[in-house]
Amino acid sequence: MKLPIDKTKKLTEELMDLLGVEAKISLSTQGETLSVSLDSEKYKGLLIGYRGDTLNGIQTFLTLALKNKTGEWYRVVVNVGDWREKQDDYLKSLAASAVSRAKATGEGQPLYNLNAGQRRTIHMYLANEKTISTESFGEGKERYLVVKPKK
Repeated sequence: MKLPIDKTKKLTEELMDLLGVEAKISLSTQGETLSVSLDSEKYKGLLIGYRGDTLNGIQTFLTLALKNKTGEWYRVVVNVGDWREKQDDYLKSLAASAVSRAKATGEGQPLYNLNAGQRRTIHMYLANEKTISTESFGEGKERYLVVKPKK
C-alpha cells in the first residue's frame, strides 16, 4: 500500500497555519505507519498539551482528514520533539516499579490516571513477563490497570 505522504504533509501544514503555529514538519514511514514529526521550540508545549491531549487530538484529526481525502484508513503517529519516546520510557519505568512492588508484596498494584493508549503500552510491555499479569478494571475515566503476580 502506498502511503499518502504528500497529502499528509499538506494537511499538517494547513492545520499548523490554522492554529497559527510555526513548526518544522517532517514525515517518514515505518511499515504501514505514517510518522509526522513536528518541531517547534516556541510552540512545543502548546502542541503537546496537557498529558499529550493536544498531540493526540492532532493525530486523530490527521487520521480522519486523510480518511476523508483518500477514502482509506491510515495509521498516523504524531510526535513533537521526542515526547512519545520520553512517554514510553516513563511508562516502562512505571511498569517496572509496579512489577517490583507486586513481587515484593504479593498483591496487585493499581495504576490510575492512564489513558487507553498508556494502559495498552504497559499491557504490551509486560505481556512476556512469566510471573506477572495485567488487567484493566472500571469504565470510562475511572478505568485503571492492575499489575499483579501470577498465582
